[in-house]
Amino acid sequence: MRLFVSVDLPPELADEVAAVQERFADAGGLDFTDPAQAHVTMKFLGETPNHRLEEVTAALERAVEKSGVGPFEATYGDLGVFPSLEYISVVWFGVTRGDREFERLHESIESELVDIGFDEADHEFTPHVTLARMNHAGGKDLVQRVVREESPVVGSTTVDAVSLTQSTLTHDGPVYETLHRVPL
Repeated sequence: MRLFVSVDLPPELADEVAAVQERFADAGGLDFTDPAQAHVTMKFLGETPNHRLEEVTAALERAVEKSGVGPFEATYGDLGVFPSLEYISVVWFGVTRGDREFERLHESIESELVDIGFDEADHEFTPHVTLARMNHAGGKDLVQRVVREESPVVGSTTVDAVSLTQSTLTHDGPVYETLHRVPL
């Protein structure tokens, strides 16, 4: 099964996520994510055998405990792209409040999961929610302009859990299922 660790945005922010995506509606080449599945990926695990599920959930519980992070307020907004404005593959909005807590959680999750054999992240952690993936550069100019000129506020919420999520790839996009939640 294909797994990742996430902090899920609450369903009540889905309309705000969709409103931010609407700013890019005329940009060709974008494949938008489902606003109802908006989340911050804390660690991507990839294909993981079923028999490792118990080991992964135990490591995740240790990670949350060791992080010392309790429930916290997070505010989402602003815009960014990966890897750069010149070569865009992902369009996202970030965390404008609560980023330190996200970083502490990530460090602890990364450490515990690497300790049980998962690959270490090959990039710096930037807490973000993916809005779209760019398949071709047809809408690059519009994306660049919106990212440079706009700083939307998506909303605020209390972060009170980390989820182990299964991603099933379908023709209509990924379908996510929460397999385990660890309260903060």
